Amino acid sequence: MGVEGSENVEDELWEKRERHVNDMTNREFNSIYLGYEKPMQEQEDINNVTSYDISKLPVGVDWRKDGVVTPVKDQKSCGSCWAFSAVAAIEGINKIKTGKLVSLSEQQLMDCDVYSDNQGCKGGFMESAFDYIMENGGITSSKNYPYIGKEQKCNTKKAKQHEVTISNYEKVPPNEESLQVAINKQPISVAIDASGYNFQLYSGGIFSGYCGNSLNHAVTLIGYDVEENNGEKYWIVKNSWGTMWGESGYMKIKRGSSDNGGMCGIAMQASYPLMEEEN
Repeated sequence: MGVEGSENVEDELWEKRERHVNDMTNREFNSIYLGYEKPMQEQEDINNVTSYDISKLPVGVDWRKDGVVTPVKDQKSCGSCWAFSAVAAIEGINKIKTGKLVSLSEQQLMDCDVYSDNQGCKGGFMESAFDYIMENGGITSSKNYPYIGKEQKCNTKKAKQHEVTISNYEKVPPNEESLQVAINKQPISVAIDASGYNFQLYSGGIFSGYCGNSLNHAVTLIGYDVEENNGEKYWIVKNSWGTMWGESGYMKIKRGSSDNGGMCGIAMQASYPLMEEEN
């Protein structure tokens, strides 16, 4: 957990101010909004990403510029970040593979993915969501199965009206270099430590405030870049706390951190869904 008032604000590259989700204590905030729950039993490592010369990669990537990212959503007072992270990654690969940008249903995961590690507003895990979608044969649209911010009985009829399906998913090795390689392919589901008070108050710039690596929140990595005026490297993250938080719902997190697993643990638990090519 973050310690309020313990940060050195000198030379920080980010801004903080109270707005939107920031009118509550850090303890209250964490208990409501942070819902990443790593499963007790580790899943088999299915990753096949190999070493790569990152000097050959683009200086920056931003999937928003390619129309691959749906508008920022709001999980409301519910620890459903895991569902939003998984869905955003699937929305991205679907656009890349089919050319169609479709907003998909987090509520379906909340209501119907109940026989795994996922527990609706009480938290969950993106890879378990991917497993459910594969077992179900797909996921429907948010228009068909809209988000309400609380669990309800699974609407099995709507859950079977598939808009998108995935064939598998891959894990990313827990380091920033592998994450940089992976994000050049598609948006990535990642877990971070968002429990610090400065994270809650973030409103702009490159975040380099206090955070640990006790993963407790799920977001979607959509790119990376370098600040022109000072050469500072950063990741670009899509959050699910609405557009009043951060930079219109997005966040820049320091890249190239000396912390093991990246700033706030961003590289520690990353994965992305796969789709078979359409015939």
